[in-house]
Amino acid sequence: MWKRLAALAALAIAPCAFAQAPSPPAPLTLDEAIGRVARLHPDLRLPALQRAAAEARHDGAGFKPPLVFGVEVENVLGTGTRRGFDGSEVTVSLAGVLERGGKLDARRAVAQANLDAVAPQREIARLDLMAEVARRYLAVTAADNRHRIALDDIEQRRRAVQAARLRLQAGASPASTLLTAQAALAQAELDRDRAIEAGRAARLSLAALWNAREADFDAVSGDPLQLPAVQDFRQLAQLLADTPELALIAGQARVREAQVQLARSQQRGDLSWQLGVRNDRASGDTALVGGFNLPLGGTRRAAPDIRAAQAELAMTALERESRALQLHATLAEAHGRYRTARLEVRRLGSDVLPQLQRAEKSAETAWRAGAISYLEWAQLQAMRVEARQRQLDAALAAQTALIEIQRLTGQSLLATAAEGTTP
Repeated sequence: MWKRLAALAALAIAPCAFAQAPSPPAPLTLDEAIGRVARLHPDLRLPALQRAAAEARHDGAGFKPPLVFGVEVENVLGTGTRRGFDGSEVTVSLAGVLERGGKLDARRAVAQANLDAVAPQREIARLDLMAEVARRYLAVTAADNRHRIALDDIEQRRRAVQAARLRLQAGASPASTLLTAQAALAQAELDRDRAIEAGRAARLSLAALWNAREADFDAVSGDPLQLPAVQDFRQLAQLLADTPELALIAGQARVREAQVQLARSQQRGDLSWQLGVRNDRASGDTALVGGFNLPLGGTRRAAPDIRAAQAELAMTALERESRALQLHATLAEAHGRYRTARLEVRRLGSDVLPQLQRAEKSAETAWRAGAISYLEWAQLQAMRVEARQRQLDAALAAQTALIEIQRLTGQSLLATAAEGTTP
């Protein structure tokens, strides 16, 4: 089961290899993060205890009413002939309850339905937690990518500062140009520092899922810009029929059906019986005693519980319909966000960024030659960085939507190989 969940969550971020120094620690993969959480997170150990509790209740529901052993003493510690124990009567009895109306089977059915409902609850908990692991892992890769963008921005801003200083020394540009370039460099360094702090916080947040107080990893593998093609929405919508959330509602329906039967079984009252032996110490005689009790009016008293159980059962169908509509709407929204963001990532990578890169290099050459002002070059530098950040933001939005689609469907989302997987 865990292998399937790990494979599903791994689709959120495609693996990517980074350049390594001589024998550094291997990057943490999403599969490894999921494995750690699977072993150590308490939410994934709860279902086993919940099932054990449900099994215990199921076993308890199979017991019949117990036999009752009784001893009754009469006519003792009185006066006259009843003084002391001389005139006592002792009755030893055995009593029980004969259940009528199928109450035992109804109790067993309720307990079994509750036991069956544990499985979809466990599946929901697992999918939710795997989605949270993927989201926190994605936050780490996002911080790393923002850090790389900031480093590239710092590099180009340093070139601008050096060029502005040379032109100032040559008297070709005013001091304001150098100061402006230095301010832009300081802003880029601030973006770098923010990315470093965000990465540290994201690593601690991820490590907390496996109960670690410090992050025992540094590098992670994964490139959020790698976005797979997904199946058509109509195909994904068909997978919602098997989602554990709807299975949980179906399990609740079975519980409520069993509760209706249990309420109906109360229409027939239980027969209480008693059988015993009585000994009269005064006469030395012994005799059998017995009796039974049968409550009346059981049908009238059971009617409110039956109506309540039937109403709750009828609510289940509406709850399932409502939840199915919510899931369908959420899937449609996530699918649309993913396709839109994936398109933006691809277009920025193929059309916008290459043009801005060429324009920025051309502007640098023109500024060094004195053909344009520094502001024109700086504007192109800012536009290129902004476009890269926009591409990363769109990729993160797409990955977040993909994780949500996976959580809803619990299925592999890769489309056919002909559709491609590279943005």
